Amino acid sequence: MDMKNSTPHRSRAMAPPKRTAKVVTLDHVAELAGVSPSTVSRILNGTAVVSESKKKSVENAIAKLGFVPNPVARGLAGGRTFSIGVVTGAIDSPFYGAALRGVEDELDPAGYNALFVSGHWNEAVETRCLEILRGRRVDGIIALTGRLSDQALKTCAKSIPVVVTGRLLKAAGLFSLNFNNFEGGCLATQHLIDLGHQRIAFIAGPPDHPDANERQRGYRAALEAAGINYEPGLTVAGAFHEVSGLLAVDRLLESRQRFTAIFAANDQMAAGAALGLHRHSLRVPEDVSLVGFDDVPTSQYATPPLTTIHQPAYHLGRLAASAMLQLLVGDKPTLQVPSPVLICRESSRLRNG
Repeated sequence: MDMKNSTPHRSRAMAPPKRTAKVVTLDHVAELAGVSPSTVSRILNGTAVVSESKKKSVENAIAKLGFVPNPVARGLAGGRTFSIGVVTGAIDSPFYGAALRGVEDELDPAGYNALFVSGHWNEAVETRCLEILRGRRVDGIIALTGRLSDQALKTCAKSIPVVVTGRLLKAAGLFSLNFNNFEGGCLATQHLIDLGHQRIAFIAGPPDHPDANERQRGYRAALEAAGINYEPGLTVAGAFHEVSGLLAVDRLLESRQRFTAIFAANDQMAAGAALGLHRHSLRVPEDVSLVGFDDVPTSQYATPPLTTIHQPAYHLGRLAASAMLQLLVGDKPTLQVPSPVLICRESSRLRNG
């Protein structure tokens, strides 16, 4: 027998098998903690009524073994996935970004994860997002305004809980949170009227957006209450983003309309309007007073800081998530969005002359 030829074969055969990491299961945790697997499962799901010492034993066992709960397995066992789908019109919006953070901060302590999808202000895309989330077996859906139809939300609520913001809607399994945009529009316009302005331009939001329509309605109502005629030529369409505010100012100036103040239907358009005025050598507020809406975090750092209507985006997100948690346990939410508040900063002043 040729030993040289046999040696390599023997060494390969005797090579030790590869070691694999030990998978820690629910049973391992239960054994170490001295409780049943079902007790561990209930503690993880937050449904167990046990003594603090027993709960501590389970927590210590989890920490010692490095056990990581499998959310899919938990969902299969308890009929829940501990995930909430969130549909938003624009995930990169500074307003909705704050609202999404509020949703996360409210859901996380309750053991739920948020799955965010953006519909880009397109009803067809948002409807597809709704189906994607339902396919992921989320336990509920939060719709942050957007353009989903009332009927689509009501239909969805027949199978899983739904919370929607930005509209008044009633249906079984559904809860709505609506901010008073009409009152906010009145406040913004009345502020400028109180400063002596009568030629107040308005940069409107998308015409098919409920928030935008209510803010415009508030603008017109405040003018009427003050005895100031509404002039269609002083209203310019916008699209809730900065570029549309910039273009709106260009159109106002090209039309030769005379105005001493601008109310923009959101802060992003107000930022664009400020740039447009600057490019035409008009100063804010010396030549034109400017008011926005939403009070996004960057508004207080604008030059000059922006007068605006405060809408509590972060708090709204937390309220929506809190309402969802209440629906999930069978409670009827009674939460309300705070009323709009005028935040006066340096972008508005008494009219000169």
